[in-house]
Amino acid sequence: MPHITLETIARQLGVSKMTVSNAYNRPDQLSPALRQRVLQQAREIGYPGPNPLASTLRKGKTGTIGLTFDDPLTYAFTDPAAVVFMQGMAQECEQAGVGLLLVPGAPDRGQTLELLKTSLVDSFAVYSDYELDERIDVLQERGLPFVLIDSTPLAGVSWVGIDDRGGARLAAQHLLDLGHRRFGVVTLCVGPDSVRGRVTPERLAQRGYYVTKQRLAGYRDALEAAGIDWSSVPVYEHDHLPSTTVNVTSRTDDGYRLAPALLDRAQRPTAILAMSDELARGVMQAASERGIDVPRELSVVGFDDTPEAVRSRPPLTTVHQPLRDKGAAAARLLLDPRRVKANESSSQRSSSCGLAPRPPSHRRQPPMSFLAYLAAQQLVHRFSTEQFDVEPQPIDEEPIVRSRMDSVRLSVADVLRRTADRVEPVA
Repeated sequence: MPHITLETIARQLGVSKMTVSNAYNRPDQLSPALRQRVLQQAREIGYPGPNPLASTLRKGKTGTIGLTFDDPLTYAFTDPAAVVFMQGMAQECEQAGVGLLLVPGAPDRGQTLELLKTSLVDSFAVYSDYELDERIDVLQERGLPFVLIDSTPLAGVSWVGIDDRGGARLAAQHLLDLGHRRFGVVTLCVGPDSVRGRVTPERLAQRGYYVTKQRLAGYRDALEAAGIDWSSVPVYEHDHLPSTTVNVTSRTDDGYRLAPALLDRAQRPTAILAMSDELARGVMQAASERGIDVPRELSVVGFDDTPEAVRSRPPLTTVHQPLRDKGAAAARLLLDPRRVKANESSSQRSSSCGLAPRPPSHRRQPPMSFLAYLAAQQLVHRFSTEQFDVEPQPIDEEPIVRSRMDSVRLSVADVLRRTADRVEPVA
């Protein structure tokens, strides 16, 4: 069968090649009758339409944004926080009429880097929690515009994140205000290597995950300000699963597995700071199995304010972060940075105003880099914490939230929203 092209159809209909092309790519340039005539002829001779890859190369645009996480692809569909974040990105992509391509992160880092090199996308949103992430080097070499999420801010690169340190400090302060003095911490991974157990100062000094370290620093800020020796606080991290693992467990399972190290101690904590809602839910499950009443015998505070935090029993006290807004802001920074207004959620810094010069491979990065700085300073007080029977220790100064760089916070800080003192169980 001879190769069929646009020119073949044009010859058969006695029209120009441009007319046939317009029938597919610019239908508004043709009358409905002429366009229908071209498409009908194409169907009759078995022409499927222009080659998408060739069209992409010709236009220089794919109409697609890439998104890559630090975790396996299954994480994007199973972790509640990731799901809400993706909803924000997807909504913006739908409105702009562009696609969203997911590129897996761990466990096969080499495969991820190769996919980043070859993925046909116009730009990338990168969950880059890992310090000195090599994925950034790959994208810089490609010259693609990209935005970093939950990463150490880099000069000349758009960034979306929250004040993780301030949010964690707020969680710890809430428990201090309730009278707690004996704390435990269940943390996300400190580093990419598979380590489960107590976190040591030496481990914290190694290269690791930015968000984890920021939140640990926030917990420490509040506890040390209250006179509590941070070295006396047991901090446990969960481990990454090896790359050969097929059934990826949830963060709830991780919290459940770590909880015995805190709950089975002779002097167990009266309050546990969990670095995510899923870890907190796992801790509460383990406490329930041991007959430890939450919140009368144990207070638990999470982080994220996912939908599952409300549905847990008892409902979880947690630090709210605007996950959907983070996803939407990341997409807007890639699609149209001008839509992220400085008086709402971002600040702008020009590459000509003191930022480090960019190498030639950055030439396609927008001339303005944008920082979408979304505050996480709202503690949602539910039923997993209540007043403890110890007089609170005096605090010398009120904790404050400091903005980084020239960022403008999106929401009002230091708002404490309280629900009813008691939540009746659903029958």
